[in-house]
Amino acid sequence: MRRRAVLLALAFLPVAHPAAAQVRRWTVDASRSSITLRIRAVGLNQTGRFEDWTGDIRFDPAALETAQATIDVRAASLRMKEPVLTSRATGPDFLDAARWPTIRLRLSRLEQSARGGFKAWADVTVKGRTRQVVFPADLRVTGDAAQMSGGFVLDRAAFDIGMQGPWNALMARQVRVDVALAARVA
Repeated sequence: MRRRAVLLALAFLPVAHPAAAQVRRWTVDASRSSITLRIRAVGLNQTGRFEDWTGDIRFDPAALETAQATIDVRAASLRMKEPVLTSRATGPDFLDAARWPTIRLRLSRLEQSARGGFKAWADVTVKGRTRQVVFPADLRVTGDAAQMSGGFVLDRAAFDIGMQGPWNALMARQVRVDVALAARVA
């Protein structure tokens, strides 16, 4: 009888729900962040850096499954080491920045990997074509500051970047993109 009374009393206690995630907006510190690329062309490694981009990042460090991020990159802001390469890379045969001004990276999922880092899924849109990339990422959060870095490889053919003309044969199809973001709670 006493056991039944305890069970009945427990049934009327308020049910404890886990606290709702505290998703916060984070502001990117552009001076400590970068988006770079590397490609093998004409027998040499060519590197470039995007100079103009914005980030909309929202997540709760205690609930990383809430992570959402969108990075919008101005295609014309790509700067290669050589000015002639910058002009060609942003021109109509490659990124076609006049016609397709924005490159978008949208994080769709982030989960902790067995090795202690993270695995990220993102949709990358270039020249109106969207492809998913999955890549290892490093994320460190200390108080109101966060740093994330990761990199992935894009196939130029999947986005029709420089696939026509003589340049195609002189360039690797794989482009390495590295992202390093520093952010603070807004």
